[in-house]
Amino acid sequence: MAQKPSIPKGTRDFNPEDVAKRNYIFNTIRGAFQTFGFQPIETPSFENSDTLMGKYGEEGDRLIFKILNSGDYLAKANTSAYEAKDATKLTASISEKALRYDLTVPFARYVVQHQNEIEFPFKRYQIQPVWRADRPQKGRFREFFQCDADVVGSTSLWQEVEFVQLYDSVFSALKLEGVTIKINNRKILSGIAEVIGASDKLIDFTVALDKLDKIGEDNVKAEMLAKGVPQSGIDKLQPLFSISGDFEAQIKSLAEILATSEEGQKGIEELSFINEAISQLGLETARLELDVTLARGLNYYTGAIFEVAAPEGVKMGSIGGGGRYDDLTGIFGMKQMSGVGISFGLDRIYLVLEELGLFPETVSKTVEVLFINFGAAEALFCLKAIKYLRQQGVNAELYPDKAKMKKQMMHANKRRIPYVVLVGEEEMNANSYTLKDMNSGTQNTLPLEELLNVLA
Repeated sequence: MAQKPSIPKGTRDFNPEDVAKRNYIFNTIRGAFQTFGFQPIETPSFENSDTLMGKYGEEGDRLIFKILNSGDYLAKANTSAYEAKDATKLTASISEKALRYDLTVPFARYVVQHQNEIEFPFKRYQIQPVWRADRPQKGRFREFFQCDADVVGSTSLWQEVEFVQLYDSVFSALKLEGVTIKINNRKILSGIAEVIGASDKLIDFTVALDKLDKIGEDNVKAEMLAKGVPQSGIDKLQPLFSISGDFEAQIKSLAEILATSEEGQKGIEELSFINEAISQLGLETARLELDVTLARGLNYYTGAIFEVAAPEGVKMGSIGGGGRYDDLTGIFGMKQMSGVGISFGLDRIYLVLEELGLFPETVSKTVEVLFINFGAAEALFCLKAIKYLRQQGVNAELYPDKAKMKKQMMHANKRRIPYVVLVGEEEMNANSYTLKDMNSGTQNTLPLEELLNVLA
C-alpha cells in the first residue's frame, strides 16, 4: 500500500473556505493600504544568501531556509569544513540562495537597488509569503504571509500618526473592536537606561522590563541585578513600576523620571506629538495606549515602537507591530534613509476573527446557483442562461453529469449553494426556469429576467 502523502511541519493546506476567509482579510488590508496612498511592490521568494545572512542576528540566521546550489553542489563543497563538521562554512560553499525570512530586508535591498527610479518619500506595501525554520506552534508557522507597509525618505512624525489611523481603519473594517495599539519610543528606553546608569546594558535592561506583566516586579528587579544593573539604578526605576493612568498621566510621570536625559525628553516629545494628533483626529474602534515596557525590535528601531494587542479575552500574541528606523538601508551602503513601517499578522488575525465569529457569512459564498443536468438538450438550454447570468455578475454553474437528481441536490447542499434551477421539457417549451430555494424549499417558475432579479 502506498504511503499516505503529507506536508512539512509548519505548513498548511487551505480549503476553499479557508482561502475565501484569508482573501477577505487580504482584500481588507490591501484596500486600506491603497486608500492611504501606499504602492504595491513584490520581491522574489528567494534572495542571494549574502543579502539575508547577518541581518537578523545569530538566531535569525539559524532560522533562514537555505537553498542548495543547482547541479552537483558537492563538487564545490568546502572539504575542510565538511571534515570539521563546520556547518556555517559548509553551507556557504553549497548554498548561494535562501528563502526570504521577512519582507523588510528584501525591501531595503529593493530601495537601494532601485533608488534612482524611486520618488521619495516612498510609500510601499507588500503582501507575500515568508519562510522561517522555526518551531511550529499556535499562531506560528514555517510558511506564512506578511502584510507590510512602510514609508522611507521622511522623518516626519505625521507618518506615525497615519500608521495609527491605518491600523484603526483595518480593524474597524474587519469589525474587530477592542484592539489596543500599544506605543513606546526607543529614545524613552535609552533615556531610562541612561538615568539608571545602565546605558551599556540597554538590551538586557529592556528584555527584563518587557517581562514585567509576566513575571512581576520582584523577578524583573532580580533579573536586572543579575545582568549587572546597579541597585542604585533599580531604585531610581521604582516610579516606573507603578506608572499608571491615561496617556497624558503616564507621559507626565515619564517626564519627571527622565528630567536629566536629553534623549528621553526627545522621546517624550515624539510620543506627545503622536498622542495629541490622534486625540484630535479620533479613532473608530481601536485605542492608543502608552506601554513603557514595550521593547520589540530594539536592534533596528530608533523611534516609535508599535505593537497591536487583540481584544481582551482572546488568548493571542500580538496581531501587528512595527516602528521607526533611521538607517534601514545602511546595511546595503545607503546611509541616512529614515523610515517607519508596520506589519499585520494575517494568521493571528484570522484566528481571532474565527474565535470571535466575525467572518461575514457571505465570505465563503462562491456559487449562487447550480443548474441541474437532465440531459444534453436541457444542459445546452441551461448553459445559455448561465452565460447570461455570469455576464450580469452572478456566479452560476451547471452540474456536469446527467446524474440522479438526488445526487445533484446533495452536491448543492454539501457546497452550501443557496439556489438550484431545474429545467425540463416543460420549462424549455415555456422558455422559463424553476428556481428552488435550498434553505426554505420553496419553488417558483420564472422567466430569465425575473430569475436574474432574484439571484443578482
